[in-house]
Amino acid sequence: MKNLLIPGLLSVFLLAACDSGQEPPADDTAAEEPVAADPAPADEAGPPADTAETEVMEVVEESAAEPVETDAGDVPLMLAQADSPADRADWQFKEGQHFQRLVPTQPTVGGADKIEVAEFFWYGCNHCNDFEPLINRWAANKPANARFVRVPAMWNPIVKLHAQLYYTGEVLGKNGTLANPEEFHAAVFNEFHQRGNRLASESTIQSLFERFGVSADDFRKAWGSFEVAQKMRIAEDLARRYGITGVPAIVVSGKYRTGAAEAGGYPTLLEVIDELIERESVR
Repeated sequence: MKNLLIPGLLSVFLLAACDSGQEPPADDTAAEEPVAADPAPADEAGPPADTAETEVMEVVEESAAEPVETDAGDVPLMLAQADSPADRADWQFKEGQHFQRLVPTQPTVGGADKIEVAEFFWYGCNHCNDFEPLINRWAANKPANARFVRVPAMWNPIVKLHAQLYYTGEVLGKNGTLANPEEFHAAVFNEFHQRGNRLASESTIQSLFERFGVSADDFRKAWGSFEVAQKMRIAEDLARRYGITGVPAIVVSGKYRTGAAEAGGYPTLLEVIDELIERESVR
């Protein structure tokens, strides 16, 4: 099976994927331009400049908010509401220090029925590998009104290949072909970081799926499916809208962006997430 990445360039992509050296955008006031990011950990990476647009995302809706039109599929975006209980003075964490506020509020993966916590990650990132057990424990005990979603990074060929891997597993899990998607997700991290398998081609990725009972035919159907391609387009668009320049990164309700660098470590980051959920809950 044809490799999707030129072998001679693999080492370059692996080195670049966690630290591209790109400066974050300076202006965060428009939906078309990503929000300026805080300094990211040393092995984080920056995304490409252009992304595909999507019309299938649902928007986080807020009462008493006015829609702002953009040219990104004419998706109505909601302005963050000021002077609300969420802006009270006795919160532990501070905007501009522990998290950044996205204005206007951006679309989310799911609907407005729950407060969405989105984790941006890459299988090859050491920081994401370290954060994985912590965010998994948090997700298992998250507030009832919160939804946790993963969004893979999309900023160079090897990272996009792994995003396709992730969404192929998600699709196969939903249709019952992949028996345990969470176990498989953990196995991908282990494959990269403990076994040294960089999963740098479609054939090596297919072999991993086959170890989990997925036939070559089922793998190829999901791998090249419209559903996987659409999920990748959404991930790329969300990363641009949120101004993601490093992973792992957390976005709550399409409105607040944070990470370990801002929070001061992973345990504190989980506390920041909980407080941001509470802020949204009292609106």
